[in-house]
Amino acid sequence: MESQRVVSTSETGVTKPNDSRRMVDIPRSPDAKITVERRGQIVLIGINRPQMLNRIDPDAFYGLATAYYDFDNDSTLRAAVLFGHGENFSRGNDVEAFSALAKSGHAFKLGEAQIDPLGRAQKLSKPLVVVVHGDTWNMGHELHLAADIRVANADVRYAQTENAHGRVPGVAPVRMVREAGWANSMRYMLTGDYWDAQTAYRMGLVQEVAPNKDAALKIGIDIANRVAACGPLGIRATLKVAHLAINDPADAAAFAQLETEYVSLFKSEDFKEGHNAEAENRAPVFHGR
Repeated sequence: MESQRVVSTSETGVTKPNDSRRMVDIPRSPDAKITVERRGQIVLIGINRPQMLNRIDPDAFYGLATAYYDFDNDSTLRAAVLFGHGENFSRGNDVEAFSALAKSGHAFKLGEAQIDPLGRAQKLSKPLVVVVHGDTWNMGHELHLAADIRVANADVRYAQTENAHGRVPGVAPVRMVREAGWANSMRYMLTGDYWDAQTAYRMGLVQEVAPNKDAALKIGIDIANRVAACGPLGIRATLKVAHLAINDPADAAAFAQLETEYVSLFKSEDFKEGHNAEAENRAPVFHGR
């Protein structure tokens, strides 16, 4: 019988490698912010903070990073499906939780047994299918962009609202521009406006649109199983070469600049005003400082 790792990530995010190299199921429970369900050669990874609209806090981010690592290093798994429990895929990062971590002085750093779910450095070597529904905003949309194949429920409402709140997106200025084109990306990132599944389909950001949440997940699972039936060595080679073809190595400078800009904005008066206005349900008044 395999032993499940006991991981403490709330302060440092450092984890120990999964020595068994076999991904372990994590059933849904109030304490499980990320769930794991093995299904033969595929695995379902679920975001499970429905009471917080599936906003990603540091623990959930570390949990996803650990799940991605375990999936990538489990030779019995060939594809993964990421989805959200509850009424929404994810409204993005939990600003309050990340702000509290920053103020605590603890570094937000991934451990050796984790892979960044946003794919800013190391990419998964095996395919990831994402299935989204409901609100899919900000980091939620960026988790969607990091996947290889994307399925959306017709009710999905996408957004990158950071600029409307005095912030800056975490990876969308790099990845969305490359996939949706300059003007399509700027139309939504610079306004903070929402867009729907059909608009995403038109821009090439999603490959399948389903009539309801259950149908979307079924399509995602079916695609993952079809991928898993293919030769795994060829799949890995295809992903490796494709990442080179889109010039992923050149992204490093852009992501580094985004990090610098985010830290700078975090200290600005506009950032505080955007956060306060959102909490008070009013329109922000920005002064550019």
